[in-house]
Amino acid sequence: TAKMYVGGRQARPDGGYSRPVWSPGGALLGHVGEGNRKDIRNAVEAAEKAAGWGRTSGHARAQIIYYVAENLAARAAEFAERLEAMTAADGTAEVEAAVRRLFTWAAWADKHDGAARGAPFRGLALALRQPVGVIGILASAGAPLLGLVSAVAPAVALGNRVVVVASEPFP
Repeated sequence: TAKMYVGGRQARPDGGYSRPVWSPGGALLGHVGEGNRKDIRNAVEAAEKAAGWGRTSGHARAQIIYYVAENLAARAAEFAERLEAMTAADGTAEVEAAVRRLFTWAAWADKHDGAARGAPFRGLALALRQPVGVIGILASAGAPLLGLVSAVAPAVALGNRVVVVASEPFP
């Protein structure tokens, strides 16, 4: 059975089901675990237990996101090949954009200092130091990797924990 990543480890789906992932040409690319309500509850409980992430310094969060970006950049060709097999789009451009976005959010992870800032429109913008907590994210089907990075990186950079539900066509 295909597994999911929950609480820092791989876990079998509660229902024990998986579904195939097909390329646009009809080739079988692999299988993905089919989660249910219990799997989502388990993921949320695991994210709630990881409350220490929100107390981690901005510098440490930045270093971890830099590490993810560097590893994605080192394996860019592999990820681009997988994206191209799945979406028939330019995987190289999407991986490069995802790496740039990760580096950007790594740079911003320790820059939010909780001060009130002037906004380009009337009013003030307040940057809060404390994370919101556990955030549920639905991954975008438009650009599988870039959409995921664009949603997850800002939340993680600011100390939030995330539960991500994969997109239907590109899990």
